Amino acid sequence: MKNWAGNLEYSSTTVERPKSVAELARIVERAGRVKALGSRHSFNRVGDTDGVHVLLDALPQHIALDPENSTVRVNGSVSYGTLCRTLEQSGFAIHNLASLPHISVAGAVQTGTHGSGVNNPSLADAVQSIELVRPSGESVTLTRADGDEFLASVVGLGALGIVTGLELAVQPSFQMRQRVLENLPWDRALADFPELISSAYSVSLFTDYAGDTISQVWLKALDSEPPLTELFGATAAVLPRHPLPDMSAENCTIQLDEPGQWLDRLPHFRHEFTPSKGEELQSEFILPLQHAPAALGAVRSLADKLAPLLFVSEIRTGAADEFWLSPFYRQQSVALHFTWKPLQPAVEALLPELEDLLRPFGARPHWGKLFSPGGHDWESLYPRFAGFRSLASAHDPEGKFRNGLLDTILGVPAASAR
Repeated sequence: MKNWAGNLEYSSTTVERPKSVAELARIVERAGRVKALGSRHSFNRVGDTDGVHVLLDALPQHIALDPENSTVRVNGSVSYGTLCRTLEQSGFAIHNLASLPHISVAGAVQTGTHGSGVNNPSLADAVQSIELVRPSGESVTLTRADGDEFLASVVGLGALGIVTGLELAVQPSFQMRQRVLENLPWDRALADFPELISSAYSVSLFTDYAGDTISQVWLKALDSEPPLTELFGATAAVLPRHPLPDMSAENCTIQLDEPGQWLDRLPHFRHEFTPSKGEELQSEFILPLQHAPAALGAVRSLADKLAPLLFVSEIRTGAADEFWLSPFYRQQSVALHFTWKPLQPAVEALLPELEDLLRPFGARPHWGKLFSPGGHDWESLYPRFAGFRSLASAHDPEGKFRNGLLDTILGVPAASAR
């Protein structure tokens, strides 16, 4: 069994598809090591195990909206595409979406996945409660009233339990427009970066870091915001665009400032488009927003080395949150996303140099994408990292939810090391 991109084969030889949470609890209780897999849209082994893999897609799918409290309860395997269509039918929305709506809610939240927008926090920020199956098979529900335990568990890397359900905050549905601008001069982008990334509800820049211009600026604006046809020297595209210049925009969300509902504008790709495979690799590094111009200038110095390996890089932003292992923990951030060609040995050879270049800026890797797990001072990057490690060891002393990647990051649990 492989991940979405096909760049890794999972280590497990046993795969279970429980049809109820009670059945899942029994599987977890008797397993030596166990991990859940959702949409498999991760590019590293954060979801791997040499024990039992459980797929949650056979659990009863439920989406229960509570309009009075502006919340919705979902099971962990529900995709954002499915959730959003259901919410829109009742006149509700969530605050932001990732570029691809096909990912599962639980997997996205557990790895700190996000959309874009300088004032828009990560997808995890919507979580009001989380339901987990612990190593013993016990089911627990944590809410914001549980304080530190809740804040550690939401972006939990699967180390504190298998997520079976979530309660998310929702808001009234809203309309948006999307416009792509082209050929933004780099000097203007760096000089006016705060104004640039604040020019719409969600802003994404697409570049290969070479030359004097950023090829595309994707602006996702609320319908109440005025249309922008020029911005710091970039001018409006006259046809719909794909982030990759040689690709058709057929599967991208509607552009050219045509109004539409939030779920049809916030992602880059249409809900009805189902990607069959990735044929790409991804890395992403999230760092304090104030360092963006200097960090981008540094990455541009690697343009010649990036060129043979890179499809495109997306530059996004996000607001701070309070989740202990969120890459956005207590910092308004810029995220430098790299979509690589499927050349994994060459990409992994370049990553340490890229990480060394970004280290002075406090860059935090995205947990579900390619990075060097032994190349980071986690306690320096995450002020609550030691507390998370202690909590993971307390809840899972035998390392039932661990794997090689998590052992490298968190250390081997004392009980499993004996």
